[in-house]
Amino acid sequence: MKKLVLLCVLTLVSTFSFADEGMWFLMYLKKMNEADMQKKGLKLSAEEIYSINNSSLKDAIVQFNGGCTAEIVSGSGLVFTNHHCGYGAIAELSTPENDHLTNGFWAKNHSEELKPKSLFVRFFVRMDDVSKRILGLVNDKMTEKEREKIINQEIAKIQAENSEGGKYVVSVRPFFNGNEYYYFVYQDYTDVRLVGTPPNSIGKFGGDTDNWEWPRHTGDFSIFRVYGDKNGNPAEYSKENVPLKPKHFLPISIKGIKEGDFSMILGYPGRTNRWMNAAGIDQNVKFAYPAWVEASKVGMDAMKKYMDKDQAVKINYASKYSGVANYWKNRQGMIDALTKHKTAATKAKQEKKFNKWANKAANKAEYGDVISTINEYYAKTNEKARHDNYLTGMMRSSTFASLPYSLSSALQQYASLDQAKRAELATRLQAFINDNYDKAYIPLEVDVLADELNLYAAKAGNIAPYIREMANKNNGNFQADVQQAFNNSIFGSKAKLEAYLKNPDASKVTNDPLLKISNALVEKSRESNPELATLTDKFQAATRKYIAGVLKMDPKGKYYPDANSTLRLTYGTIRALPKDARNDAKVNNYTTLKGTIAKYKAGDEEFDLPKRLMELYENKDYGRYADKAGYMPVNFLSDQDITGGNSGSPVLNGNGELIGLAFDGNIEAMAGDVIFDPKLQRTISVDIRYVLFIIDKFAGATNIIDELKIVE
Repeated sequence: MKKLVLLCVLTLVSTFSFADEGMWFLMYLKKMNEADMQKKGLKLSAEEIYSINNSSLKDAIVQFNGGCTAEIVSGSGLVFTNHHCGYGAIAELSTPENDHLTNGFWAKNHSEELKPKSLFVRFFVRMDDVSKRILGLVNDKMTEKEREKIINQEIAKIQAENSEGGKYVVSVRPFFNGNEYYYFVYQDYTDVRLVGTPPNSIGKFGGDTDNWEWPRHTGDFSIFRVYGDKNGNPAEYSKENVPLKPKHFLPISIKGIKEGDFSMILGYPGRTNRWMNAAGIDQNVKFAYPAWVEASKVGMDAMKKYMDKDQAVKINYASKYSGVANYWKNRQGMIDALTKHKTAATKAKQEKKFNKWANKAANKAEYGDVISTINEYYAKTNEKARHDNYLTGMMRSSTFASLPYSLSSALQQYASLDQAKRAELATRLQAFINDNYDKAYIPLEVDVLADELNLYAAKAGNIAPYIREMANKNNGNFQADVQQAFNNSIFGSKAKLEAYLKNPDASKVTNDPLLKISNALVEKSRESNPELATLTDKFQAATRKYIAGVLKMDPKGKYYPDANSTLRLTYGTIRALPKDARNDAKVNNYTTLKGTIAKYKAGDEEFDLPKRLMELYENKDYGRYADKAGYMPVNFLSDQDITGGNSGSPVLNGNGELIGLAFDGNIEAMAGDVIFDPKLQRTISVDIRYVLFIIDKFAGATNIIDELKIVE
């Protein structure tokens, strides 16, 4: 599951739903889930999973760099997460001479661990319900803007009250689309260092071809370590910092798994929209997602052309390309799944039932026009959704679609200051320039922006006026215009920006050709008008009422909140898909190293393998990590309810022991973000035995193995 990241809503689970559906709040496990989980095989109590006053499982689960999940696995702050979650940091630390992406990396001791520029983990401290406090201040007579202002003011107070003078990060989040509010207290650690990673040929084996597919054979893991000051507090990077001694770390089980075993996942799922209406699904399938897919592919093709020619460019753009490629396949998978399973039709039936209830005499005044208001919003924003997704695809692929806009104000301010006041701003500007230009390859950036503008002008409809003017003059071919803009722009290279810092002139910024393009795109992305604002306000209020109405209509239902990057638990079992001839496993709930070797293609970017791994296979040198049946396990399937953001999440057995790292879902269930399919939904995880096998037998990093608490 790649890091994938609109509405924060709550999902209804009827009393006859399958138990593996649900992303549950930890504070309600005792009341809502403990008995069911223990019946299915959990050996722990709810208190052992989530406790405020005592160490518990939640203390070993961290949000990794804002978009993934990771887990503490040793008493010295060692962290396991996915390879693709650490990919950006690994790429940043790589050079053609020390290419950790291609060759892997294993620190033999603490002094060899590598610190990327920016990486953090977030520990969850506690949460609480503040719904009554916040909602007691608003009423239905308020406009959405008035409501939002009052809520934000109260949120600021709650955050200040619980931060303990800045020690903690406090986040207040809405659920039920604003029908409930909870606050979450976190503590961030920013000194996080790379300890180990397998080479791409293991950590990314199968590449885009196997992404979202089963059977899978990917060693998707990487290893980091959290550091703090000598007292265990968060601290900026320093050689004096020491490995963190966590409140709790996960023991690791190599006992193996079998069909039907209880398992659970704790993590930070990013976003689901299971309350999305039929019209919203139609908008995504017919307007938004096709534009996203097309724009992503254009950006990928332009990047790949240069990445294939130069190893340094390949390293520097590996993380961006991977992120764009992941969403490209994800969105196409969602189009296919939502269409195949007729999800919009299913939602329409649910809405018809609601509408019947809503238009009863007792409910009509409050809920009678809810569905029609929601449908009107989507009908009037379909074309905008198409445009916005072409534009979003461009922004994700092209650095220079937004970078000049981001930098321009600071450059103009810099020019207005006297010499004495420029020094501090110059330092910050230089750091920003270094971050954005040191690894940028301008010929690639020219082609990405030009190709995206060609597509945008041809397909996006109501495009930015300045871009339309350019298209009318260049017949929709932006290549020459973009190249000329880079040639004549102070944003066109690092050297030109540094020259500007030595001799600033605000007029050079104002009239810059690349800035004009960037301004046009960013301003268009933020465009609004009174009609759209009114439409959006009505839609937001109607969506909130729709959810409140469904809850009122079925008050005995069992509820869990939609994903919104807050810590959740989901549970289920090890569960196979129907037999698949492509998988050599006896039961189609796991894959083997034999199957990995069978996919091997010498020299292929996606399916090449290290010679050392093949030698270990030939000699059946699996150490203590082989299954008792003799094979070397690689990946496995379970049926928990996860989504983007769960990447790197620990898969735990009934004893709270680590058995795998969740990293993907199956493409057949790509509709899962809007509707849960209990028959198809699967989580794909790397078996922890394969992780340890790679660390120990492949890499020889026994120093890492020695840190772990392994249960045999």
